[in-house]
Amino acid sequence: MEWGTLVATLGGAVIAIAGTVLADRLRTRQEADQGLGARRRELYTEFITAAGTAHTELRRLAQERAPGAEEVGAEEASRTALSAAGIYEVRERLYLDASARVAGAGQAMFEKLRALRAVVGAGAPLDSAAFHEAYHPYLEAVWSYRAVVREELEGRPLTPEDFGWGSWDGRERCGRCRQGAGRATVGG
Repeated sequence: MEWGTLVATLGGAVIAIAGTVLADRLRTRQEADQGLGARRRELYTEFITAAGTAHTELRRLAQERAPGAEEVGAEEASRTALSAAGIYEVRERLYLDASARVAGAGQAMFEKLRALRAVVGAGAPLDSAAFHEAYHPYLEAVWSYRAVVREELEGRPLTPEDFGWGSWDGRERCGRCRQGAGRATVGG
C-alpha cells in the first residue's frame, strides 16, 4: 500500500467525520431554537390570556359598581382578580424566557393592568371617567404588547391602521369617551 493512498483515505475519513459532527451540531442548535420559539409563543399567549382573564374580571367588578353602592370588598376583589388569573406567575416566566423587548412590553402592560385594578379597587364604576382614564392606557399597552410579540414571532409589524383605527387606545371606538369629547367641544 502506498502512503499517498493511506493519507488520502484518512484525510477523507476526517473530513467526513467533521462534516457529520458539524451537521449534527447545527441540527441540534436549530432544534433548540425551534424549541425556544415554541416555548416563547406559548408563554406569550399565556401571558396575554392571563391578563385578559384579569381584565374581564375587573370589568365585571366595575360594571357591578353602582353609584352609592357599598364599596367594602372592592379592593380585595380587584386584587383577587389578578391573582386568580395567574398573571403574577406567568409574568415571572416571561422575565425568564421572553426577549428583552417582549418582557418590556409585557411589564408595561402589567403596570397598566395594575393601575386599572387600583381604580376598580377604589370602587370606580365602568362608565366613570376614572375607569376610562385607566382603561384606555391599558388597552393601548395590550395592543403594543401584541404588536411586539407579532413582530418577534412573525417578523411582520401590526399597526392600528391594519384594523382601520387611528390608535391602539380605543378612545375613538368608545361611546363614553366620544360623548365626553363631544361635551367638552360643545361646552368649551
